[in-house]
Amino acid sequence: MKRVKITVMRTACYPDLSELYENPIPHPCDMQVGQVFYADGPNKPAGLCDSAWETLSPFVTELLRGGGDFYGGWMKNRRSSMLSCNDGFRPVSFYIEALDDEADRGNFCEFPPKDD
Repeated sequence: MKRVKITVMRTACYPDLSELYENPIPHPCDMQVGQVFYADGPNKPAGLCDSAWETLSPFVTELLRGGGDFYGGWMKNRRSSMLSCNDGFRPVSFYIEALDDEADRGNFCEFPPKDD
């Protein structure tokens, strides 16, 4: 089964813009750098915000279909993309990458490793 790994790479916050233009909201964003989500179909992964999924889902869908090479070679890994959610006050950058089921199996290890 094909999967797409979604990793939070960076978060930003622009309090000056929020103060000028945004109505106060009690809990705007839960994304943390290093947080990882997996998508294997059209449904939003649990815990990923709606705003981010709206931006990411077309790219995730294309990677799940075997596509890639977005914008004609923009990324070093043609089966990946670096995208940001559409929150202009608190943008979050995500790295999405297609995982090949066979090649992917050896890339997961327990931490800390178990002693043999």
